[in-house]
Amino acid sequence: MMGHTQPEASMIPPHRPSSCPGDRVSEDIQENNCSNTGVILDISTLKMGEVDSEVPPLPPRYRFRDLLLGDQSFHNDDRVQVEFYVNENTFKERLKLFFIKNQRSSLRIRLFNLSLKLLTCLLYIVRVSLDDPTEVAGPSRNHTRFTNTTFKSNEINWELIFWVNRRVPVWAIQVTVALISFLEAMLLTYLSYKGNIWEQIFQVSFLLEMINTVPFIITIFWPPLRNIFVPVFLNCWLAKCALENMINDLHRAIQRTHSAMFNQVLILICTLLCLVFTGACGIQHLERAGKNLSLFDALYFCIVTFSTVGYGDVTPQIWPSQLLVVIMICVALVVLPLQFEELAYLWMERQKSGGNYSRHRAQTEKHVVLCVSSIKIDLLMDFLNEFYAHPRLQDYYVVILCPTEMDIQVRRVLQIPLWSQRVIYLQGSALKDQDLMRAKMDDAEACFILSSRNEVDRTAADHQTILRAWAVKDFAPNCPLYVQILKPENKFHVKFADQVVCEEEFKYAMLALNCVCPATSTLVTLLVHTSRGQEGQMSPEQWQKIYGRCSGNEVYHIRLCDSKFFGEYDGKSFTYASFHAHKKYGVCLIGVKREDNKSILLNPGPRHIMASTDTCYYINITKEENSAFIFKQEESKGVPVGGLYDAPSRLPVHSIIASMGTVAMDLQNPEPAENSCKLALPTENGGGSRRPSIAPVLELADSSAILPCDLLTDPLEDETPHSEEEGFLVQEYVKGYPPNSPYIGSSPTLCHLLQQKAPFCCLRLDKGCKHNSFEDAKAYGFKNKLIIVSAETAGNGLYNFIVPLRAYYRPRKELNPIVLLLDNPPDNHFLEAICWFPMVYYMAGTIDNLDNLLQCGIIYADNLVVVDKESTMSAEEDYMADAKTIVNVQTMFRLFPSLSIITELTHPSNMRFMQFRAKDCYSLALSKLEKIERDKGSNLAFMFRLPFAAGRVFSISMLDTLLYQSFVKDYMIAIARLLLGLDTTPGSGYLCAIKVTEEDLWIRTYGRLFQKLCSSSAEIPIGIYRTESHMFSSSESQVSINVDDCDDTRDRRESWKEKTAHRNSTGSDQSEHPLLRKKSMQWARRLSRKSAKPPSRTERITQQRLNLYRRSERQELSELVKNRMKHLGLPTAGYDEMNDHQNTLSYVLINPPPDTILELNDIVYIIRSDPLAHMPEDLPSGQTGARMRQDYSSETRDETHL
Repeated sequence: MMGHTQPEASMIPPHRPSSCPGDRVSEDIQENNCSNTGVILDISTLKMGEVDSEVPPLPPRYRFRDLLLGDQSFHNDDRVQVEFYVNENTFKERLKLFFIKNQRSSLRIRLFNLSLKLLTCLLYIVRVSLDDPTEVAGPSRNHTRFTNTTFKSNEINWELIFWVNRRVPVWAIQVTVALISFLEAMLLTYLSYKGNIWEQIFQVSFLLEMINTVPFIITIFWPPLRNIFVPVFLNCWLAKCALENMINDLHRAIQRTHSAMFNQVLILICTLLCLVFTGACGIQHLERAGKNLSLFDALYFCIVTFSTVGYGDVTPQIWPSQLLVVIMICVALVVLPLQFEELAYLWMERQKSGGNYSRHRAQTEKHVVLCVSSIKIDLLMDFLNEFYAHPRLQDYYVVILCPTEMDIQVRRVLQIPLWSQRVIYLQGSALKDQDLMRAKMDDAEACFILSSRNEVDRTAADHQTILRAWAVKDFAPNCPLYVQILKPENKFHVKFADQVVCEEEFKYAMLALNCVCPATSTLVTLLVHTSRGQEGQMSPEQWQKIYGRCSGNEVYHIRLCDSKFFGEYDGKSFTYASFHAHKKYGVCLIGVKREDNKSILLNPGPRHIMASTDTCYYINITKEENSAFIFKQEESKGVPVGGLYDAPSRLPVHSIIASMGTVAMDLQNPEPAENSCKLALPTENGGGSRRPSIAPVLELADSSAILPCDLLTDPLEDETPHSEEEGFLVQEYVKGYPPNSPYIGSSPTLCHLLQQKAPFCCLRLDKGCKHNSFEDAKAYGFKNKLIIVSAETAGNGLYNFIVPLRAYYRPRKELNPIVLLLDNPPDNHFLEAICWFPMVYYMAGTIDNLDNLLQCGIIYADNLVVVDKESTMSAEEDYMADAKTIVNVQTMFRLFPSLSIITELTHPSNMRFMQFRAKDCYSLALSKLEKIERDKGSNLAFMFRLPFAAGRVFSISMLDTLLYQSFVKDYMIAIARLLLGLDTTPGSGYLCAIKVTEEDLWIRTYGRLFQKLCSSSAEIPIGIYRTESHMFSSSESQVSINVDDCDDTRDRRESWKEKTAHRNSTGSDQSEHPLLRKKSMQWARRLSRKSAKPPSRTERITQQRLNLYRRSERQELSELVKNRMKHLGLPTAGYDEMNDHQNTLSYVLINPPPDTILELNDIVYIIRSDPLAHMPEDLPSGQTGARMRQDYSSETRDETHL
């Protein structure tokens, strides 16, 4: 507001020294700052006669800088000083600014006022303790001694009530305090006066102030009233008001607020104290004319009365004190319920919002913050179980910051003592600094920001995650960030985070590798989950025991110089160190990182020489620091290695003697080259009866012995002439980097590409164009089986499905055609990105339409990938989001039983419905086992479900633990990206697989296979994917098995048993052991509560009838499919309706012990070194090409084995 202008508007005289204007401006500014009244603005003088005329423009030299520096041209100009005041420059406004408006000075005034009130209450207590009721000094100043016989018992001595015995020092202090309080009260009343004097006078605080101060001031001028009674104890209510005002000023002054709960509790406590103190002092004073109670007895009486106990040993004797008790009880009945109601309301609101995380706890204890838009019980339990699975995180607190109210199930879980002391739920937004302050984000050890994957609009969910990450980074720049993003195109917005997991990148890469590496999803899930390896150890099923034990392996790291596992291999080759560490300790060395290089290299090959400063990454059941070393003295006592493996849980021992890892990379169509070249039986030892020998692994690389079947056979495939039977459709492929990336931040990967991009019209599978007339997959005449991907839209994540399947290290003639079956046609931006890849097509259609499936070539496909649709991820009822996908997959499972279907689900618990078999005894037994493992606290209770163990089902929520583990293992995301092919680092290897054939069984054990691969091709095996025949028992005959199939299976099993009679029982098929099979079926029947009696004749007849019904059902389905194929003009010769693989089970063994017996058709997962890192440089080009073509021909000859 503009205030009064200064009266002295001084004119600057002409011809003043040049320094004067600058000095004068400085003096004006200094005067203004001192008075705190406003800003001074100097303007050029305007003549009043020229107001209507146009004002000439200011010359360029007249600048504000010249005003300050005192330009010489200004000394002839006149200026007028104009002052603008922020507040009225009056005495009252200055006092109001000091006493009321200014927070800091007002805080001091209120603190002084509170001290005065407390001092008056203390002086009253002192006066009461010095008072003698038997001597009263009245107005005549004559002391009168009263005794109990002076008045009758029913009469009240009013003189004892109105007059007290006040000592002179006490009176002097009380008068001084009263005078100060009176002056302060009058001044504040004057300053807060707003025109209504009566409103100011009849305020309760003003009346109390007058009652407690005016009588003392009167005694100064009239000494006979010096001993009059003044209810000074009522100042406790004024002290309460002063305390409340002081807290408010304190919050304004320090710009920090306590919670409303704190203020309300303080008000309630002050109200109770004031009521008790007022009642005690009033009753004590009134009882001077009665029973003459002490102040302590009066306090005791008030406490007993207000607590409704009422002993009755102390009671008021005269009616004035009794009346005061009634009044105080009425006041308490009105005031206290209101206070408690307000407190209860705030308490309920605090329970919803979660309150604050204590700053003292934040400074003394460690905590992490979990930011989510909405939290479900599954997400919460996955985070808590994985986070607290690490021993060094047991003392951490978890603060959940969520904008929604706490779910009932979440509230119930957080009330469990295990979590209630370590998990704090705060309702708030990460975009509000106040809520981040409540969570003490600046003191947090880490912040996890998770996306809401159940949102229909996943892009909007990513945008919310990005804003949360920005808000946290702005508020606490030093807090480590762990961010989960759904869409790959949004990843670069949170590139500043310490760790980022893009859900669609990992999802599509794993689904792609599942097509060529079976159970890649199972492998990665087991790898990133923390487990002790104790799952399934009480089961009579041997496969469950070894599978559960192997699931306990994880990736760990240690410096070479600090390791007992690898310390002795300093100066040796990486391959030598990996083999001997596995042979001696059972650990699998998979990667290394140089001290001067930030990149992790998986299997850098034998040319990498280990250094003492290298960081080693290995797979083991526990880290080396938690391992106990037991040397071969144990073996001399008759304890075999296999016995230790099968023994129950001495974890540190088994982690060293026989560690079973959790890492296995799987391939359904593994590359054939490796078996023929590396696993072939040595000719010099093949004719004898003794076991064939395997070449030793060299300490240093030998160039002549490395890579006899190098994948560098493939780089010159483009130069190989094509045979005529390949037809005119075969195009020349080149290796290069894709020119068009669909999103920012995709990792460049060397791939097989077309020399010229395909026209968009040629990418449509079901419609011909001017370049070709093909309208179905059969017409194309593909050499290899198809891979079909069913998705809702062509998102950028599908790009990461294509890249691993077109990577440069995959032989060109083994590339599988990829067909994208999309609900919605792709846009040109996506087509531009995929048009450079060979044999990639798309088609508009859905999996619930049989015609679309037949047109896209499902009968010629080896794998069908069903991606979870975004539009079905959210449902009214939780866990129903997968209903449509599950039913559609079950239909395809019945129509095409030989097809390998890989399904992505929203909820992992729904995987039990995949390939559902009603009334299956074995499935029911597995369900019971899952519940038992969950009750034991396992994080992998679902691992024994057959679809998951075989890698047929996958849920992206299983990978949430990858982000959680990165808090302790910051290398886990990098290793996972290398395993899945999302990142390619020069010198780092890649994952592939080889298949064990009958010609390879001479190797016999996994340990000898490890030596064979390391010595011949420098490849590191990390696990086995094993498939076994299994007889599923059903109470009403398993629909997928018939009697003839069982007989055929039994005959094949007996012949296989004769071939492998020399093997032990460590890794053999369960059907080869009648005792184990009998125990297994008894266990299944016991868990499913079925009777164990042998089937009767009636049951056998019923079983045969049901098998016949099953046959007729299959024939009906077969006729349906063939009729639709005829209607579409497709040949029906390729449809084999009776090819059924439902009587097998598959599972992953990661880093099994060295003595594990190899089985026929085992798929061994290996990490092959980077072929580009071993490119021969000294060979002539022609010789190199000849060798490569020769090796390539050997690969193609053995194609059927792999």
